[in-house]
Amino acid sequence: MTSTAQTVRDIALQQPSSIRVFERFGIDYCCGGRKPLAEACATRAVEVDAVIAALESAAATPPPAVEDWSHAPFEKLIGHIVAKHHEYVRSELPRLAVLAQKVVNRHGDTLTELLVIQAALAALDQELTPHLAKEEEILFPYLIQMDRTSAAGGRAPAACFASVANPIAMMTQEHEAAGSLLAEMRRLSHDFNPPEGACPTFHAYYDGLREFELDLHQHIHLENNILFPRALAMEVSAAS
Repeated sequence: MTSTAQTVRDIALQQPSSIRVFERFGIDYCCGGRKPLAEACATRAVEVDAVIAALESAAATPPPAVEDWSHAPFEKLIGHIVAKHHEYVRSELPRLAVLAQKVVNRHGDTLTELLVIQAALAALDQELTPHLAKEEEILFPYLIQMDRTSAAGGRAPAACFASVANPIAMMTQEHEAAGSLLAEMRRLSHDFNPPEGACPTFHAYYDGLREFELDLHQHIHLENNILFPRALAMEVSAAS
């Protein structure tokens, strides 16, 4: 049975079906996943008993077939992250920027929060675009090589950083910054709910922000909770 003292991250790792439950209640299981469930529910002002009931219901339901990335080779896991999540970020941010400008042009005079949301979206682009490049050009190739070397019984390859913990710490901090920007957009947009009578463009904009947040949470979960801990453990094992 799920305990309110368990961290959200641990629940997400032990029970993959919990991720959809956390998404439904708006509970952060990636950047903020180290909070106990009770604290996470209090932060979102949701009843912890309702969340536990939903978690237990999800656990009792046969889950759809999903990929288990906890033991996949790094090359496969990273390939999935880049193809599914990095490419989504690159294609979706420009589309959302266009929608943001249209909505601001039409409603920005009366709904001033739209200007703040637009600025946060621009900051998110500035945060994530170089972040993806650093992962793809520096960290990910190293992790793939380290995994291959480890599988062959060798030592970790030489790197431009003293320990893989250093770039991982930087990437994790940038994940937290991106998550905070999206959380602020969610707050300002009343959980991505457009005002009554909003036009289709307004709905498309907020729906897009909601979908972007969902994808980013899944993206960061794969890195923060699966890829990075495995890489850190692998480096320690190779050095011993």
